[in-house]
Formats: sequence, C-alpha cells, structure tokens
Amino acid sequence: MARRPKRAEHDNLDRWMVSYADFVTLLFAFFVVMYGISTVNEGKYKVFGAAINKAFGTKSSATEGGSIHLTEEEIYFKSLVDRRNARLAEKQRKQNERMQNLAKTLNEAMEKFVKNGQMNVSQTGRGVELEINASALFNQGEADIQPEAKKTLADAAKVLVDNEYAIEVEGHTDNMPISTAKFPSNWELSSARASSVVRLFIDQGVVAKRLKAVGSADNQPVLPNDTAEGRTRNRRVTITVLTPEPEADTTQAPPPSPDQQ
Repeated sequence: MARRPKRAEHDNLDRWMVSYADFVTLLFAFFVVMYGISTVNEGKYKVFGAAINKAFGTKSSATEGGSIHLTEEEIYFKSLVDRRNARLAEKQRKQNERMQNLAKTLNEAMEKFVKNGQMNVSQTGRGVELEINASALFNQGEADIQPEAKKTLADAAKVLVDNEYAIEVEGHTDNMPISTAKFPSNWELSSARASSVVRLFIDQGVVAKRLKAVGSADNQPVLPNDTAEGRTRNRRVTITVLTPEPEADTTQAPPPSPDQQ
C-alpha cells in the first residue's frame, strides 16, 4: 500500500501571547496590591496628620475645606489614643497638685528658717527643693547638726514620713580649702553634712531606702566665690523630694466590636 504523505508542520507564531498574558496578569496583580497598601496607609497618615495639626494649632489643606473622613477602625483607634492621653494628663495634674501641697506644707513646717532668710523652698523639674544655709545647721567646719536646728528638721521629717517619695540630700561648700584630721577636704565635709541630715530623718521614721546622701564639695556654686556673701550662699544643704517617675498606662483597651474586626 502506498503511504500517505506526512503533513507539513507549521510553527505556531502565536505562542508568545501566552507568556505575554501571564506577564500582564502578574503586573496587574502587583499594582492591585500596591494600591491596596497605599489606601490603608493613607488613612493612618490622615490620623497622624490631624494629631500633629491639633498639637501645633494649625490647619492642613486637607481640613480647610471640611473634616477628614475616617473609617470606623480609624475613629476607634483615635478614640483609644485620646482616652489614654486624657488619663495620663489627669495623672500628671494630680501629681503636680500633690507636689505643690507638699511644698506648701514643708514651707510651713520650716517657717523658722524661712523667716530668717536661711531657707528657700522651690518646685523644680526634679521635685520640691529645700535649700538651707549651712550656717543654720552647722558650726563652721563641722558636720554635727546644731541642737536648735534639729527640731526644725524633725518637723520637716514628720511631713516626709507620710509619703513614699525618694529624698536626696546634697551637701555643698565654698571653694575655701579645709584640711583637718576629720575632714581632709571639702568632699568629706559636704558628704558628712548630707549624711547627718539623712541620719536625723531616719531617726524620725523616714524609711532609709528612700534617702540618698550626696557630697558635691564646691562644684555647684550658686554665686561666685569671690565675695563673702557668695561663699556664705554656696555653703548649703539641699533637700530634694523627687517627683515620682510617670506610671505606665497599663489599662487595656476594650476589644473592638464585631463591625471593627
């Protein structure tokens, strides 16, 4: 039998369209994902921008024509942040009020020193600071508290014993050198004076772990040491009732509603 002639095979010139279609599909998927990401971030940046503008008292171009349109999830998130900030602000307000009342009470307890111009009570960023002239507490070149000063310091200790604030007692001297068997330098003298006040507070019932004694010698003058008045002012003891560190807000946010999940 005669064999049938084989059909001539023709090259498929359209195969490139399959690869091209796959490429276009992947490219489309890529841009869809990028658009989705940019849409989510846009809402977050709106919240962030609104918070910044509110803090600095300015208006952005996005808010000049009307309010920002936020999603329910963004509104819920913003409400949580606002409530947390309100709680922290209230804690800070109460803390400042307590420190102000403490400064007033200490000022009244040490009225004798205040009237004589030997003490100054102030509220600083660190806390309530009592700056007492060394002449009101010690004889020159000594670290033993004078009997008449012990009662005034004991009155202050009675105020401090009722709270848990940390207390730092720091001794300061002028730049006149001292060299005795008991105090070879101003470092030993300033440290001993701070320690004497700390011991008195402990004897009056203040918990020892709340106290710290620091000797700074003549390294932190408040006035130049080139005058007698300046040297007198620099010989001092500062008692600082430290403001507690802000407490972390451990309040847990309520779970989102089913519509926000």
